[in-house]
Amino acid sequence: MTHCRINPSILSADFANLQAELDRISNADAAHIDVMDNHFVPNLTLGLPVVKRLQEVSPIPLDVHLMIDDADRNAPAYADLGVDSVTFHLEASKAPVRLARELRARGSKASMALRPATPIEPYLSLLPELDMVLIMTVEPGFGGQAFLDITLPKIRAAATAIAGSGIPVALQVDGGVDPETIVRAAEAGADVFVAGSAVYNTPDPAHAVDTLRNLADRAANETPA
Repeated sequence: MTHCRINPSILSADFANLQAELDRISNADAAHIDVMDNHFVPNLTLGLPVVKRLQEVSPIPLDVHLMIDDADRNAPAYADLGVDSVTFHLEASKAPVRLARELRARGSKASMALRPATPIEPYLSLLPELDMVLIMTVEPGFGGQAFLDITLPKIRAAATAIAGSGIPVALQVDGGVDPETIVRAAEAGADVFVAGSAVYNTPDPAHAVDTLRNLADRAANETPA
């Protein structure tokens, strides 16, 4: 039986009250922290000092998603903060195997992200080095975008490869996740879901987390193997 996880993105939270915003999603599986450098993506969010403080006050693990250039040099410092997981973009790493091993050596889970147009097939050999694969279901950079259905075949291909490998790699999707699209993504094989506006733009974020998790679990477990 698949147990799906919901990692709300604080990109949609109130940046002036982040500790309180984390407390509002304390029933979530992790908090998704988007780090953007205005180079790899055309947006600037937060960096190492803020993530360090969030790690100190968060009631749930931090799932840090680095949308930054030169991941090989910059990503390990986030693992050193003690966060649960660090995701680097394959497109920003020249040595992804070495980087994944370094993240794990520093105590973090290692996750690799791919933009919507980046194919998964050339990188399936990296699965043994990873704890999670993140398939972007929007172009990275901004919250509130619509889910790209063209990514569903890639999610299915990744899920099939992971199942065939026998390696316990999580499959995360990020972008446009809401009560409708989470069902399609779960049916395709994803089991970790990043939702921003669908959680924080509701009167009760904790209830939204539970609703999304229930929808995903039902879709994942009713889908024929």
